Amino acid sequence: MIETIRNAWKIPDLRSKILYTFMIILVFRIGANIPVPFIDASVLAGHAGVDGSFLGFLNVLSGGAFENAALFALGISPYITASIIMQLLTVAIPALERLAKEGGEGRKKLNKITRYSTLGLAVLQSVAFYIMNRNFRAVMLTGSAGADFFIAAVIVLSFAAGAMMIVWLGESIDRKGLGNGISIILFAGIVSSGPGALVFLYQLFMLGGQYYILVPAIILVFLLLIFAIVLMTNAERRIPVQYAKRVVGRKMYGGQSSYMPIKVTMSGVMPVIFAGALLSIPSMISGFGNVHPESIGGRILSIFNYNTPTYAIMYLLLIIGFNFFYVAMQYNPVEMANNLRKNNGTVPGLRPGKPTSDFIGKVISKVTLVGALFIAGVAILPIIMGVVFNIPLALGGTSIIIVVGVSLDSVKQLESQMMMRHYKGFLE
Repeated sequence: MIETIRNAWKIPDLRSKILYTFMIILVFRIGANIPVPFIDASVLAGHAGVDGSFLGFLNVLSGGAFENAALFALGISPYITASIIMQLLTVAIPALERLAKEGGEGRKKLNKITRYSTLGLAVLQSVAFYIMNRNFRAVMLTGSAGADFFIAAVIVLSFAAGAMMIVWLGESIDRKGLGNGISIILFAGIVSSGPGALVFLYQLFMLGGQYYILVPAIILVFLLLIFAIVLMTNAERRIPVQYAKRVVGRKMYGGQSSYMPIKVTMSGVMPVIFAGALLSIPSMISGFGNVHPESIGGRILSIFNYNTPTYAIMYLLLIIGFNFFYVAMQYNPVEMANNLRKNNGTVPGLRPGKPTSDFIGKVISKVTLVGALFIAGVAILPIIMGVVFNIPLALGGTSIIIVVGVSLDSVKQLESQMMMRHYKGFLE
């Protein structure tokens, strides 16, 4: 990876893209520290700084912006939610499905709809966070109806504008930078909390006693997790494919053997985001509605606390379920088998058509189960470690999967662009 970055830096075009990407990240980090008016950040920090809670996880994804009551406090959560909704609607609504199959123009229209949906969700979430901050007594109200309405409008518009600016920053990276813009910003937000986590572990280590063993053990487990994620991200099940020979004019084509790669972690981190968003609803209700912990509603909502066995079990099951759902939306064994038949390709030992599609479906199901169990295990392992050792872990399994995945994708994109620039072609 280091060698790839060093070689890319020598190419002026790639160097300008890398510098532009870092400039956008710098703008994001500045926006994560610009405070929104009329909010007492010290009050909000007491709630957002609780590692393992929903607000703590949101604070990690936003790079500490939520804890600082900053302009980018919402992070990219409105855009992610809008993208998830659009993916679901694309399958359910035929008109959107036709747009998705129209190529570049169709994708532009879908992206435009996604941006408008992001704006609506950003305003809705901004109103919800204003209510939550007011319940936390973090909003500096005056008691005057007109002045308080102005304060509420400024807070809501600031949060919403910050969320839309993050979308613009991500699209700027897509156009002029390197890598997927939204993923890079999400990566930057998570990595920015890394130094704080290291300082926290160092402070625990200096306490001595059992922490002389626990802290190195935690670091070792996280390093092993990174190695396992890299290994599983690159792992794939290869289905052999044999292409028939065919004669066109005086030339013979085909006859070669190939394979169809089925990646173990086809869905990536999306099932984890889906499951986390669904299980965060009770925490959001508790915060926005100011539910008393000792009330009946508070006791019911406490079942979904981050450090309970019920949460870990539901998190595990939801990740596995969403993994199968996401793969079923993205991959159609019947369509894959038909494409093979159109290209005169067959799986050795199987007839084209239904036998081939059934075999591909079985392979995808088995590989998806392995990938789902692995992703779910990585996601809940930090939760289990935090409960067993009574150490809150800000960088959980979800954060590690995102960081490693974005790093691998960025390096692959660098390698592909370097290959394009060094390929001499047929003229030489």
